[in-house]
Amino acid sequence: MSKVYVFGIGGTGSRVLRSLTLLLASGVDCGNDTIVPIIIDPDASGGDLTRTVSLMRCYSDIRKQLVFDGTSQNEFFKTEIDQVVPGFQLPLDNKVQTLKFQDYMGVSSMTSNNQCLMSMLFSDKNLSANMNVGFKGNPNIGSVVLNQFSQSEDFKAFANNFQQGDRIFIISSIFGGTGASGFPLLLKTLRSNTNIPNFALINNAIIGGITVLPYFNVKQDNSSEIDSTTFISKTKSALAYYDKNISGNNSIDALYYVADDINNAYDNHEGGGNQKNDAHMVELISALAIIDFVNNINNRINPTIHKEFGIKDLQNGANDVILSDFAKGTEDIIKDSLISMFLFAKYNNNCLEKQYEHQPWAIDRKLDRAFFRGSFYKNIEMIQTDFFAWLGELSSNKRKLTMFELGDDCELFKSVKDYSPKKSFGFTKNYALIDKCLNKQVQSGTNKEQLYINLFYSALKEVVSLKF
Repeated sequence: MSKVYVFGIGGTGSRVLRSLTLLLASGVDCGNDTIVPIIIDPDASGGDLTRTVSLMRCYSDIRKQLVFDGTSQNEFFKTEIDQVVPGFQLPLDNKVQTLKFQDYMGVSSMTSNNQCLMSMLFSDKNLSANMNVGFKGNPNIGSVVLNQFSQSEDFKAFANNFQQGDRIFIISSIFGGTGASGFPLLLKTLRSNTNIPNFALINNAIIGGITVLPYFNVKQDNSSEIDSTTFISKTKSALAYYDKNISGNNSIDALYYVADDINNAYDNHEGGGNQKNDAHMVELISALAIIDFVNNINNRINPTIHKEFGIKDLQNGANDVILSDFAKGTEDIIKDSLISMFLFAKYNNNCLEKQYEHQPWAIDRKLDRAFFRGSFYKNIEMIQTDFFAWLGELSSNKRKLTMFELGDDCELFKSVKDYSPKKSFGFTKNYALIDKCLNKQVQSGTNKEQLYINLFYSALKEVVSLKF
């Protein structure tokens, strides 16, 4: 089947890709076999970026040891996350990482007239800006520097891999520097650059995008170049440009907008390892926009369509959202998958070590200590650790999205917020019901990794049906 190349621009792009990866790990249906993430971010050491790259690598390592040939019902990790550029990142010219903007532009060697022009176009603060951690809310700088990415060998590798039927999706924010400048530049390159390999296929491909409007603030810091009081004015200016040059000229087929007016104030980090924001509901909805695009946008569309979906109207602007607050179609897409992954992770955390040496589901298939100390299971643990962290961050942010009770003091099947579990009878409470369903499974084979995943997916599918 075809591929969907997902360009994640800036920190927001990485955070949305993190949510997408965890949804796919949970088995949320994505109509394509393969997603190909490509991150564009000059802040190569950014905490959001490095966390997401590590997660996607872990996912890919798990996926490589599983087989999806139509004989298995397993949906965990079903969608392949492919890598066509090193580390899922499209590197920029090394000069971007080491020079001030004025040195990158060669201002000192310009004629006096051109230097005067530069001082008219860019402030002294712009010209003296270091670019090693991105463009710090300055799209005017980003639009100049990012213009060179299409010349890189890695971008050409993407273009060379592009085939008939492949599609493209772009994630960006509209209120910062990297995303606001990178989105229109990338789209223009994809639609009009005849010098890239496979240009006819790419220029005419189905392209979607999500533009993330302001959904957080940063704390005021007079020493920082990032000032969240300018987010709204930048957004208004960018929206006017997008209306004319993106939607207005039909260069994109489907464009999603998402925002939130309850804004958390994050610490003001201009970049680097400290720039690692907690997960936010807006990023989850943005990831769902990608899945909506993959599953529903199959043809070029003129004029551009704008799509909207998400949560129901909340009473009094409620700050605490639960899973059942999502619109019915959205709830149906994610509910069973997220509950299954939640139960899977809870069992592995709280029960596996005590049970696998005594339960037939493990003994009969030789899922022994060596397997549960091996690299495959360690990768599963890493994914599930980040899954719990992600859920915790969503539930503590503003606006809160609290889908599960994460503490161990809550009864297992009562941990799903606002879903009362169905009554069951006999020795089938909590983890015992999971063991019972695991022991009923008949899967066989020699691939232990496949057996383990198939067992848990099938058993938990039955558990979710019985209890929810």
